[in-house]
Amino acid sequence: MNCTTQQDQPRALTEQEACNYISMSRSFLAQSRMDGQRAGRTLAPPFIKIGRSVRYLREDLDRWLDSFCKLEHIGQVV
Repeated sequence: MNCTTQQDQPRALTEQEACNYISMSRSFLAQSRMDGQRAGRTLAPPFIKIGRSVRYLREDLDRWLDSFCKLEHIGQVV
């Protein structure tokens, strides 16, 4: 039996793994990371740098996703 536990999953994700995890494009992650906070743009999820490598922590991505309002219909968008 081949079960995947949370311990089997890496804590730090590459850019490609992170974009798959949050269902966003790599260009979104790269551009939002480079531009910082801009009016009218979705904030980038937090990231870390290890040398020249960019990594995203799974728990940061979960918190980032949870920060968005859950809608029941499009009329709720403010």
